[in-house]
Amino acid sequence: MELIKQNFSIKDLENLSGIKAHTIRMWEKRYNILTPERTDTNIRMYDSSSLQKILNIAFLNENGYKISRISKLSEEEITAMVHRITSSISDENRAINQFKMAMMNFDESLFDKTYKALLEKKTFKTIFNNIFLPLLNEVGMLWQTDTIKPIHEHYIVDLIKQKLYINIVDIKSSKKPIKDDLFILFLPENEIHDIGILYIQYLLLHSGYQTIFLGPSLPLSNMKFLLERYPNVRFLSYCTIAPVNMQDFINEFQEIICDGRQYELNLFGHKANMLKDSPLPENIKIYRDLNNFIKTI
Repeated sequence: MELIKQNFSIKDLENLSGIKAHTIRMWEKRYNILTPERTDTNIRMYDSSSLQKILNIAFLNENGYKISRISKLSEEEITAMVHRITSSISDENRAINQFKMAMMNFDESLFDKTYKALLEKKTFKTIFNNIFLPLLNEVGMLWQTDTIKPIHEHYIVDLIKQKLYINIVDIKSSKKPIKDDLFILFLPENEIHDIGILYIQYLLLHSGYQTIFLGPSLPLSNMKFLLERYPNVRFLSYCTIAPVNMQDFINEFQEIICDGRQYELNLFGHKANMLKDSPLPENIKIYRDLNNFIKTI
């Protein structure tokens, strides 16, 4: 498969590695760590091997190795040194870099190899909290700075969602609910970002709750049918880009779903956080942290 992005600017390297562009230039001049190609207009361009090397150098530098020492090592020695650093934090940083490389190169085998190595030492919950969430935050910033394209983001998010689905299925088949509470999980109309609410479903199942997951872009009126069969439920939604007006959404929930009763609605996401300091009905609860939510319910 031909790679969609094989060449990177110095700004791309800065965004991906966290090392400032002027520092990279200085290291090139003083230590000859990279040898970029130059365009007709004298702009530095780097290939994927240069990206891998600067990610490894950044990793070693963050772990106390001076560039003067790193520069004397061959690429093979740099890679070997990275592998020798085995503390928990180092493992996580190295995994994030490997996942970023898998994303940039559309390399599913590298993603799976890195994930399987993590599973030998960590639970899925730890991997998602300590590695996937920071990775997704970085991916968002890389997209905003135009270092990556939407296709890269879609690719890595889908790979992570595959692991979520597997773990949700596993926990449903191996662990019976121990609590009577039933959570209805849904995304409002025009909201399609479902990775956050999928992880909440996993956390709820892991904690022994029952769930019904209804997926993205669901009109509130559709859920009236569920209330005929399940009168005592708690609702949960994750609002990243929709609805446009959160107050209208809450009013609609009160009118259509509650209709004289007080059903609990737990809200997460960027749009919901905008209402954090606004006066809300008692049955509307807003959370910033997923794990704190699990602790409080």
